[in-house]
Amino acid sequence: MDATLAPQNLDALPAMIWTWSVDFLPRIATAAFILFIGIVAARWLSRFVLRLAERTTHIDPTVEPMLASVVRYAILILVFLAALSQIGIQTASLLTVLGAAGLAVGLALQGTLSNIAAGLMLLWLRPFRVGDYVEVVAGNAISGTVKEVGLFACQIESFEGILIFAPNSSIWNFPLRNHSGNKERLVGVTVVMTQEADIARARAVLLDMMANDPNILKIPAADVFVDRLTKGEITLTCRFWAVPSRVGEVQRWVVEEARRRLAGAESEALAPHQVVRIIPGDSDPSRLLAHKVAA
Repeated sequence: MDATLAPQNLDALPAMIWTWSVDFLPRIATAAFILFIGIVAARWLSRFVLRLAERTTHIDPTVEPMLASVVRYAILILVFLAALSQIGIQTASLLTVLGAAGLAVGLALQGTLSNIAAGLMLLWLRPFRVGDYVEVVAGNAISGTVKEVGLFACQIESFEGILIFAPNSSIWNFPLRNHSGNKERLVGVTVVMTQEADIARARAVLLDMMANDPNILKIPAADVFVDRLTKGEITLTCRFWAVPSRVGEVQRWVVEEARRRLAGAESEALAPHQVVRIIPGDSDPSRLLAHKVAA
């Protein structure tokens, strides 16, 4: 009996293949077409959203790359589900399976998910924005200008012009200094002179120097005071607030300018023995107190 049925089954195989091809191949072609159109549309719409966000003044530049990524991945997910539905796969059951598989994948990719969570927290709390100069003071000691805050990582350009691709978790999990977060930066120099120097004259020269520089803020006012008196020397501390975007230039300029001004003040006693730029420590309360009083 089996021998008589076998030829019949073989004769019916081409018809079965033809029937399957007629019914199923158009669905596969339609699903492939949907995927192709969806990928192109996702790429185009993400770029369109990015350009639209760049033209809109109400959207923070820090959020723009993340917004474009969300639009792209949302469209890809919808297109993928539509393609599966086209070939007859029940998406409701698939979502249940994907949920279970997603839990297993999530446990295996904890680092990647932590980067996404850290990126969302960076966008929510905004410790920095695109264009700010930041410094991670622990861990990998990353520092540079923020170019982009992405879904998984931040792009930071170092002072030497090197592009750093830093995972979001490596930035979020460590203390961070934002050098561009405030509208002013404190700069200080110490000037060492002989004991015979006229303190009032030296103070007037230094205050006049700071008053004529446009990168030095007038409010809070600059300050010059005697920091140390030794047996043969007087140490003056000159302290002022500068514009953050020009603070590097001011720090380099003030040392040379202070020496030149004091040396040309028609008094040999005012010629400085040493001019050194100082950075007040974080525990120095005068940094905060002087700023608050002046404000």
